[in-house]
Amino acid sequence: MENSSAFAKEGYPFIAFAVGLMVLLVLSSWKLASLVLAIPAAVSVLLTLFVLYFFRNPERTPPADPLAVIAPADGTVIVAERVSDTPLGTDSLKISIFMSVFNVHVNRAPFDGKVVDVSYHRGKFFDARDGRASCENERNGIVLETAAGVRIAFVQIAGLIARRIICYPRIGDLLKKGERYGLIRFGSRVDVYLPIEVVPLVKIGDKTTAGVTVLGRIG
Repeated sequence: MENSSAFAKEGYPFIAFAVGLMVLLVLSSWKLASLVLAIPAAVSVLLTLFVLYFFRNPERTPPADPLAVIAPADGTVIVAERVSDTPLGTDSLKISIFMSVFNVHVNRAPFDGKVVDVSYHRGKFFDARDGRASCENERNGIVLETAAGVRIAFVQIAGLIARRIICYPRIGDLLKKGERYGLIRFGSRVDVYLPIEVVPLVKIGDKTTAGVTVLGRIG
């Protein structure tokens, strides 16, 4: 699951296409001295820069605190509340992180543990900030059990533009905190469900960094 390259491997086809198109248009514009081709050539350069930026895959170092639950996604906290309808089947603390197209989209495991459930649901494509997205949008959830027997869940949710959820773990896999485990293409959200007694260490509006920001601590 780990990919230490500068770009997420899911972006390689997009990067190759953008770079190829850029080279073709720039060379054609230069060789033919064509002002007509100069504009699409310039656009192709900007497109290539955006694709490279979108699929960037920076290294992250999780905090040393063994009880810290870290953010699975870069973005903005849009929900931090206690809810009753959860993948854990019990009241939980829910923290939702919205990813815009400008955020890093590689997702990381929020805690060490064993994957005990993976569930994919087809659904709609409401804006990821819409309250209905958690239960009605296309999504893929993982339930992780820690060495202490505590269960947490984290759910990748497709959005209005994001239509491709990528998730590698399967039931029985062991995940390490901060490990890359998937990606959502072109803007969406990730919901995290923690035991009800966990005190949130982030609030609505806070910015998160996947693999670094502490959402709460499991006692």
